[in-house]
Amino acid sequence: MREIVLDTETTGLDPAQGDRIVEIGGVELLNHMPTGKTYHQYINPERTMPQEAFAVHGLDDDFLRDKPVFAKIAQEFLDFIGEATLVIHNASFDMKFLNAELGWLKLPKLPMERALDTLAIARKKFPGAPASLDALCRRFEITSFERELHGALLDSEILAEVYLELIGGRQPDFGLGTSGGQSNDKDGQDWRAMPRPVALPGRLTEAERAAHAAMIEAMGDAALWKKF
Repeated sequence: MREIVLDTETTGLDPAQGDRIVEIGGVELLNHMPTGKTYHQYINPERTMPQEAFAVHGLDDDFLRDKPVFAKIAQEFLDFIGEATLVIHNASFDMKFLNAELGWLKLPKLPMERALDTLAIARKKFPGAPASLDALCRRFEITSFERELHGALLDSEILAEVYLELIGGRQPDFGLGTSGGQSNDKDGQDWRAMPRPVALPGRLTEAERAAHAAMIEAMGDAALWKKF
């Protein structure tokens, strides 16, 4: 299963008011494991950067002026995400902007059904608790990322770590994921297999048992089986 953990940075909150995407970052997962393949692109929004947005991501007009416009990178971005599920924190926000940009180019929009919202997952799993990306990093003790400003690729990498914790760790299908070297067991003890309450029935027939015993006897006292 292929997933793309995705984040965007924008000039504001509403594309209907003229706000645009200025950065896209994505991290590829295969079967919930990072592959090392990423996507990162700064984008010229063709408008000035409001101070409020600059304070969030630090991308100003001078930096973005020579970057490609969305129309130039749209197909490359679509090729990268392919048909993968899009893992996004507060998915409605990013999907709104992506679909606005695609709509202005008269390209097919991305169905909301393709988006997996980690914000919704976190709120369901930890009702009433803070569910921002920073709050979830603190909850899961994810300390390998340091940031003063938001960045689309960095936030995608952080979100990939958070997402894997939300679904049970790096091996969720096996229930063996752990966080920070801690045990999954409730009392902190290492997991151990418990004895079966009823032993499995033997699969050897009496004839097979007799043949095996005769073979061992023919080997004499040096037979390995006689030592254990």
